[in-house]
This record gives sequence, C-alpha cells and structure tokens, in this order.
Amino acid sequence: MTLRRLLAALSMVLLLTTALPAQVTARLVAIDTSVQPGQPVRVALRLDHEKAWHTYWKHAGTGYPTTLEWQLPAGWRASGFDWPTPHVMRDREGAIIGHGYEGTILLPLTITPSDGLQPGSQVTLLATADWLMCKESCMPGNARVSLTLPVASMPPAQDAATLAEWAKQSAPTAPTGAQTLAAWSEGNVVKLAVAGVELREPHFFSDDGLVDFEAPQPLSRDGEATVLALARAAQSQGARLAGVLAYTDADGVYRGLRVDLPIATTAPASAAKSTRGLGALALAFLGGLVLNLMPCVFPVLGIKILGFVNQAGNDRRKVTLHGLAFTLGVLVSFWALAGVLAVLRTGGEQLGWGFQLQSPGFVFALAATMLVFALSLSGVFEFGLGATAVGSRLQAREGWAGSFFTGVLATVVATPCSAPFLAPALGAALAMPTGQAFVVFTAIALGLAAPYLLLSIFPQAVKALPRPGAWMETVKQILAFPLYATTGYLLWVLAGQTTENGLLGAILGLVVIALAAWVYGRLTQPGAVPSRRRAGLAGGLVLLAAGAWLGLPKTPAADAIVWEPWSPERVAALRESKRTVYVDFTARWCATCQTNKRLALDNAEVRRAFRERGVVALKADWTNKDPRITEELAKWQRSAVPFNLVYRPDRPEPLILPEVLTAGAVIEALRE
Repeated sequence: MTLRRLLAALSMVLLLTTALPAQVTARLVAIDTSVQPGQPVRVALRLDHEKAWHTYWKHAGTGYPTTLEWQLPAGWRASGFDWPTPHVMRDREGAIIGHGYEGTILLPLTITPSDGLQPGSQVTLLATADWLMCKESCMPGNARVSLTLPVASMPPAQDAATLAEWAKQSAPTAPTGAQTLAAWSEGNVVKLAVAGVELREPHFFSDDGLVDFEAPQPLSRDGEATVLALARAAQSQGARLAGVLAYTDADGVYRGLRVDLPIATTAPASAAKSTRGLGALALAFLGGLVLNLMPCVFPVLGIKILGFVNQAGNDRRKVTLHGLAFTLGVLVSFWALAGVLAVLRTGGEQLGWGFQLQSPGFVFALAATMLVFALSLSGVFEFGLGATAVGSRLQAREGWAGSFFTGVLATVVATPCSAPFLAPALGAALAMPTGQAFVVFTAIALGLAAPYLLLSIFPQAVKALPRPGAWMETVKQILAFPLYATTGYLLWVLAGQTTENGLLGAILGLVVIALAAWVYGRLTQPGAVPSRRRAGLAGGLVLLAAGAWLGLPKTPAADAIVWEPWSPERVAALRESKRTVYVDFTARWCATCQTNKRLALDNAEVRRAFRERGVVALKADWTNKDPRITEELAKWQRSAVPFNLVYRPDRPEPLILPEVLTAGAVIEALRE
C-alpha cells in the first residue's frame, strides 16, 4: 500500500507539470443486456491500453492487480473478476517484470441484485476502477465507471459486440478428458507434468504466489508428458499448486489451462515403467500362489486333484486335461473381474488413470482396501463362506464342465481370502492402464491355478502335501501385518497430499470402516440366524458408506483461504499497509481448533468475506514448541489454543474472537 501511495504522489507531480494522454482507459460494459430481480447478471470492466502499455493480473508480480470498488445498493453483491489467461510482461533485457495484459482486455464479473427491483425501471451500476499501468515506467490509474441497464422480468439477452470481444480472449479452461496433470515436490522446486496436449512456450502463473514469478521455468520430457520445473518463492510452504498454465497450441492459439493439484512428496511412477519388468508380474503370480495356503482353499486342494483322477479313471492325459479345464476356469474368472474393473474405471481412465496415485481420494480408497484385506486375514470377518454352497452344484457336474466350474468356484472363494502379495498387486492394477491390468490379473490367476495344474500332471505328488491344520490359520494371521504396514504407509503418502483436516478425516474414516468389518463379522458368524446375518450385512454396509464419506478427502474449494505463516513482523507490515489481518493460533493436537476449521473457517460465507475484504490469513502453528507463539499468547493472558485475533484498519486494537467459532462470529468481526 505504501508503494501505491508513493506511485500516486509521483503521478500527481507529473500531471501537474504536463498534460498526458490516457495510457489506459476504462469503462463498464454489459454482457447481459438487462437485469432480472434477484438473478445474477454478467458485466465486464473493459481496459483499452495504448501501445506497449500494460496492466496487471490478479497475482501481478512487481505491480498490483486491477480492482473495482463498487457503490452498490443495499442487498446487492459483486463477485471478483473472472481473469483471462495472462501474459508474461518483460523489460528491455527480457527479464520478467510481472503478469498482465496489453491491448483491449475484458475482465468479466457477476453482479447479483436484490429481489426488490421493479421491472420496467432502470438501474445504474457505479464503481471506481483502480489499476497500475506500466511501459518503461509505471503510474497508477483510476476512473469512475458506470453502466445503466433496464430491469426486466425475463432472462436477459447477451450483447453480441461484448461477446465477440470476449471470444478473442483466452479464458482458462479445466483439463479435458484427454489431458492429465500431476504435481510433486523436489526440494525447492515443484514439478508440473502435463500429458495429452501439445504445449508450445508454456508458462505457469501461480494464483497465490507459491511460484517465484521471476524464475525461469525449464522444460523436460517424461515419456508423453511435458514437465515444467517451477521454483518456489521464498518461504512458500503451500501444499497445492493452483494457477493457470498458459501455452500456444498446435494451431497457434494462445490458451490457458486451469491447474489445481495437490503437491505430492514424490514423483509419480510411470505406469509403463512399473509394469514392464518381471518384478510386478512375479509379485502378482506369488500372490495368487499364496492364496492356496489360505484355510478356505488349501484343505480341498488335494481332494480336488484326487477327484480329477477318479473322473479320468487314472488316465494321465485325461487328468492333465481336467487340470487345464480347472486352470481355464480360474483364468476366465479373473478376466471377468478385470473386465468389471475396466468398465467401472472407464470414466477415471478418461481423466488420465496413470496419475491416479496423485489423487488423495484414490490413495484413501487404496488404504481402505488394504485395511479391509488385513482385517479379513486377522479373522475379524470372513468373505466367501456362502459361495461354496452357491457353486457346489456346478462343480459337482461330471466331465470338463465340472473341472471348469471348480476353477470358477476356487476364484470366488479364494479371492476374498487375500494375502499380502495379492493385495499390493491388485492395488497396482488399479493404477494401471486397462491392458496392463489384464496382464496382472492373468498372473494372479496362473499363480492360483499352478498347484492344481502341476498336481494334475503329477498326481502322485498329492501324497507329499502337508496335512491341513491350525498352522494355516496362524500363517494367515501373520500375513495380515504387512497389509497393516501398507495401510500406514498410504496414510503417510496421504499426509503429503491433503490438508490437516483431510488427513484427520481419513484416519477417522478408516476407523469407521474397521468398525463396519467388525459388525459384519460379529453378526454373520457361521450358524447365525438369517435375521442376524441380514442385520450384520445392513449394518456393515451403512458403516462402510459412513466411513467412506467421512474419510474420502474433499477437494478444497476454489476460493479456499490461503494461510501464511504467522510472525509479529508480518502482522506489523500488514497493519502498516492498512490490511485486515486474521490470525489463528492453532495446533494439530487441538480438537477444538480442528472443529473451528471445519465448521467456521471453511464456511462458504466466511471464505467469501475473506475474499471480498482482502483479508490476509496468518496461522500461528503451535503443534510443536515455539517460544514466539508462547510469548504472544502470554501477551494476551492466554496459555492455550484455539485463540483467534482480527486486526482491522479502523481499530487500534485487535478483536478477540471466542474459543468456539461460528461463521457468524467470524463474519461479524471482519465487518468495518
């Protein structure tokens, strides 16, 4: 603000000495040609720049963005600008000096009038536009702008001339189904990978200053993806990459791609790299092989082979054919499972399935799957106990059909009795392209069928099998612990992808999912009456849905509050520039703090109030010992968190908010 005052003073001196033409002119234009009571109406601020002059985007760099200060009637609301894709502004030496616009530019926004307008009347919209205009030097500019529109009872038509001007501009668009994006951190650099679109001269514009605007953005290739290296700005600790990726497409059209991604802690593994080696297939094969050690499979292995021998009348060739029929049944069953997966994930694949491990929701779902598998191995519940009865009539059939359906039944019964080698293989398959996932499922099927096939070729080896016993249950339960470890690892990954509240929700969601498994297992034990089993199934499903809803990380709102680290120096500087400052003294171990964030600070009306009033949000994180925060709390006779302060330009002292926040209390404290 001090800079703006200085520039304004210099401009006044200049204007007193000489009369200059207007380097930038502003006027308010209509997109919608009338106003309907209570319904949003679109208008735009039009800026016409003299040649070589420019104004600035919302994150300007060295300057400050164009603003509108409205004089609207009571009950009316105005949104912020829908900023077009910006351009890089450079000095004579080619150094980047900011982000902005030249020529003619439209900055659209939405006005929502009150319900009390009378059709047939007119309304006049009044505002003061403020901007910084630069060429070789800079000076502030401002203008009073107005627009008169008729009030109508019907929805408005749109102004053709304004729309034609708007069509010449590049408005940022969301990624299409063919475009995939991922972001991860490497030291003080954020890597942005983009696949599915040809990028010429790309440049990323950060919404919140996370990226150093002056630093170069070198390009590299990773397979089909273009990767930009974005240097973090000093003291930037943001966990999301938000902004606009500007580029020139193959037709020479300047475009913008909206980016809003969590920043992962590690680079995404290429699906092609992770699956081409024999290691992944070996893991899948081993997973299928270990399934045969499960209590629901192993006891019948030898019995089934002897059944093949009896059916074949000791004819070795026929016994082998029975084994092949069984193997085919297993393969067809796993291919069917892979086909169901392919259908279910069609939409996801269109969005770029190769980067799904960058999605917090996907990581949570994978963690929940590992946990459910582990609980099953630990004996909390059992899957597939009723499947044996369902398929017994099919497998009892004589001939090749009986052997085939025995393979089908083995798949149905064995698959839920998963093991540590199988669960990671299934998890990897979920993140692969469809064709590669089919290969993994095939390897699992061959692992499950291998002992049957080998014993059908060498039936005398049945005598060498160990006798079934309690050792199988012990092995099964031991094998659960690697899956618990995998669940913990996935939570660690999730911690780098989501917010504190998102991680807390994921942990609580997994607890509820575990409760769902326990309820299901408790009420559906062998011998339970049908009503008890139905109650167990219904209760388990309800709790499972509740756990998924609670734990699935939510996508942060586009206007989510951006928190900066607190310091007394930062507070002093912001107060000097007449900014409204909100300070949240908090800690991760403080339950009330987390409740305040979820119920009050993440409220849509609160976010709007922060945005409209230009509030700077500072977080004083007391999770770990911090003498400066302790000292600041003591200054206000406090020794605990939560503690929230609002510094307003119109008050010498800050407002102290109650410990338990409400959205209304926060909004009221921000009102001047």
